[in-house]
Amino acid sequence: MEYLLNITRQTRENFIRLIENSTVEELNEIPAGFNNNIIWNFAHIVASQQGLCYRLANVPLVVEKQYILPYTKGTRPEKFIGAEEINTIKELMRSTITQLEQDLDSDKFTAYHTFKTDYGVEIKSTQEAVQFFVVHDALHYGIASAIKKVINNNK
Repeated sequence: MEYLLNITRQTRENFIRLIENSTVEELNEIPAGFNNNIIWNFAHIVASQQGLCYRLANVPLVVEKQYILPYTKGTRPEKFIGAEEINTIKELMRSTITQLEQDLDSDKFTAYHTFKTDYGVEIKSTQEAVQFFVVHDALHYGIASAIKKVINNNK
């Protein structure tokens, strides 16, 4: 599990560098051919991790709903996200993995509501959810990187 969490940390640090090398306007831009933006993808992985690991295990979320509800599956960017909120999400990218690691070590997750992802993968435990969101985080980092390339090419 430690190895998977370290992969997640590295993916998230790569994503944070992408965020830090973009303007707030670029983070909020939705280029032609896309239905979301860089900052939505960034926040979406925090929201998804909370749902997959905590909500489905019937354990209280560690992130305020204002940083989850606008970024869950099926949502789209609906407002401009400013620098202050971006910095908060950046902090959550790091803190949620540290908290999850502590909660896994203390056996906080004892039950789990089985869930089938859009990938067709059935998740039966928080440990399996961690394995899945390693791939999910990387997917959304890749999408955000593609959006950034499109934005740069359009300049």
